[in-house]
Amino acid sequence: MFDLRPIGYIVGLLIAALGLLMLIPAGVDSLDGQAEAQAFVTSAVISILVGAMLALATRNSLGRSLSVRQAFLLTFGIWILVPLFGSLPFMLGATQARFIDAYFEAVSGITTTGSTVFVGLDSLPPGLNLWRGMLNWLGGLGIAFIAMIFLPVMRVGGMQFFRTEGFDTLGKVMPRATDIAVSLFWVYAGLTVAAGLTYAAIGMTGIDAVVHAMASIATGGFSPRDSSFTAYQGAGEYAGALFMILGSLPYIRYVQMVTGSPAAIWRDRQARAYLAWLLTAVAMVATWRLVTVGGAVEPVFRETLFNLTSVMSGTGFFSGSFSTWGGFSVVIAFMLGLVGGCSSSSSGALSVFRVQVTAAAVITRLRLIASPSRIVPVKYDGRTLDEPTMNGVVMYVGAYVLTIGVLSVAMTLVGVDTESALMAIWTSIGNIGYGYGPMVARTGTFIDFPDPAKWIMILTMVTGRLALLAVFVVMLPRFWMR
Repeated sequence: MFDLRPIGYIVGLLIAALGLLMLIPAGVDSLDGQAEAQAFVTSAVISILVGAMLALATRNSLGRSLSVRQAFLLTFGIWILVPLFGSLPFMLGATQARFIDAYFEAVSGITTTGSTVFVGLDSLPPGLNLWRGMLNWLGGLGIAFIAMIFLPVMRVGGMQFFRTEGFDTLGKVMPRATDIAVSLFWVYAGLTVAAGLTYAAIGMTGIDAVVHAMASIATGGFSPRDSSFTAYQGAGEYAGALFMILGSLPYIRYVQMVTGSPAAIWRDRQARAYLAWLLTAVAMVATWRLVTVGGAVEPVFRETLFNLTSVMSGTGFFSGSFSTWGGFSVVIAFMLGLVGGCSSSSSGALSVFRVQVTAAAVITRLRLIASPSRIVPVKYDGRTLDEPTMNGVVMYVGAYVLTIGVLSVAMTLVGVDTESALMAIWTSIGNIGYGYGPMVARTGTFIDFPDPAKWIMILTMVTGRLALLAVFVVMLPRFWMR
């Protein structure tokens, strides 16, 4: 019989911890004289009580390690159940949101997608904007843990390659998953502090600096301003681009850097390709804009760098009016959004690693067609890829493209125009956050989408965040019957 108690115990502890964290924005609003503090206290009490009761009811599972099936269900359950409680402040607080909108916002935050259904962010109480940033930050930290510890064990989308590469190359410096998790936390927190101090130094207000720092490193994209980074053009765009890039590089390389390998990131083939592809795209789009529209070189380059970095890293910040740049820019941005950042970071989408492996497999197949008698193994970074890794990557890429197509059609069936539907699924499955299309144009948010479309986007955000197959497997009847 399938034992749900270990899953219930962990989820219960997480919900209770989430409730405790709600006291932080409650304190911020209380100091600011906002009545919003009461909504956070009420939400905290509910979350702590429910989480504690669930943990107490399942505490007899202590000491039992998780099976692979339980790990699948745990990863799915966290991103479905925790946002339920994370949405309480949106329903009880100043936004007075309906359940679907509150849940959409919480899921978007904790999956680090960054799509929003709220307008008037500038007028929200500081605690509520802080809570949105905290959801981003907690989600980015959580997916970093899962990407390094759970997904490799579950052999999802070729991630078993990183179980060997990420764990073994650290040798005795990081011998256990717990040590890696602790080191990841300090790296993540350190990058966030550095981002916050930098943003404050360039003139951001306290709440803007904190929320933008959390969202940048988590590649989450929630901003306390409707205009996002438009209010901080100049130094803010360069600083934002820098920290979005840092948030989308493999976190394990930072761990190696602080433990004696300062060149670890540059030696990573993913990181080099990520930077090369991004800068190539920036050069192409900036040149296109200069030729077709004109303008000064530096502002065009800066704005292009910021917005394309936001898309490829899956952050979702914006500066200026990206939607007016023309079809060529949108196509390049769409391709960058499909690729995404590096595996083992808080970024989403296909990931540079999977794109590189797919390209290597295609090139190898072409060589075999030209010379059928040759033996040409598929290699990545000098290592031969085994069959399970190759199968995982190919299956993942195929499932990703198919899912975009199927869910885009589903969106049109519930009343969304084709352009808005395709871009909504693209931004949701890649956890990108950018809105584009006629139904987004009025407010720059997804508030005008019908409720069924929002539910499809919620499912897509969770599916994309958990590497597709982790969700699909849980939905199979055989998963529950074994």
